[in-house]
Amino acid sequence: MTSIAFFNNKGGVGKTSLVYHLAWMYSELGLSVIAADIDPQANLSSAFLSERRLNRIWTDSNPSDSLLECLSPILRGLGDIREPHVESVKSDLGLIVGNLGLSRFEDRLSTSWASCMASDEAAFRSQSAFHRILVYASQHRSADLVLIDVGPNLGAINRAAIIASDFVVFPLGPDLFSLQALRNVGPTLQSWKTDWKDRLERRPTTQDLDLPSAGIQPAGYIVMQHAIRRGRPVQAYERWIRRIPSAYKKNVLDDESESQIAKEDDSNCLGILKHYRSLMAMSHESRKPMFHLKPADGALGGHIYAVQDCYEDFRLLAKKIAATCNIQHDFD
Repeated sequence: MTSIAFFNNKGGVGKTSLVYHLAWMYSELGLSVIAADIDPQANLSSAFLSERRLNRIWTDSNPSDSLLECLSPILRGLGDIREPHVESVKSDLGLIVGNLGLSRFEDRLSTSWASCMASDEAAFRSQSAFHRILVYASQHRSADLVLIDVGPNLGAINRAAIIASDFVVFPLGPDLFSLQALRNVGPTLQSWKTDWKDRLERRPTTQDLDLPSAGIQPAGYIVMQHAIRRGRPVQAYERWIRRIPSAYKKNVLDDESESQIAKEDDSNCLGILKHYRSLMAMSHESRKPMFHLKPADGALGGHIYAVQDCYEDFRLLAKKIAATCNIQHDFD
């Protein structure tokens, strides 16, 4: 199983939509996929599930049906994680359902981060909770891939989620704010990785405690939501896109070399996705990915060609991410 987190401390770049569509695309390409909603806003869960289903999960269903309830024993100080429920979207696509109450786990993670330095077993159980939930879920569904959606911040929940991932992908907008976000996220990611390595040296001797390694490899970035004119980004966005390769290299890869890289030649660029505008609204309304829209969903006339372009864009992006993250597959 390979786990990939999609991370940016700037909101509004289309991160959740990206995870949603890639989860569908990988299942389309023959992989068994789990989408994990570790964002307390739970937007990924609302993309997959109806309000009626979410209401049942959050209010009156089996208590193990959301991520928050998996963590309930730890939050109450009464034990370890519960077995996770994976909501079946289709046979090869499952969802670990988020919960707005997940933010209650933030304080526990903040406190236990320091306690790990004293080899406190309970602290390590808290910090590794997401990792162990994802491993358990993937084993029971025989999943090839876990895609992790996290919130736009540098808090303790995101730190634990990133530690639970093998790779990190950075969705970016072509603007000043995303460049600034790279200056924040890059050093923070490196710090989390180093600090977790220090804590692993103090891990308790408990044999049954599965802890994540400190791999956490940056896989690259994706530029989201730009306008297109005659096949190229409009000038206002183009000038920001040109600055991303060097900013990523410096802040995420800690490479201070002065060489300039064109975005077309940047191996760290996984893809540049245009904003599909009206298709996105149809996708939300029909509760299906944009590349599955049909005339009955409102995709008429020129929208049909946009749906086809969207499918090809996400197929190519999925293949690029798979190659970068060494995901075993047999699709073309």
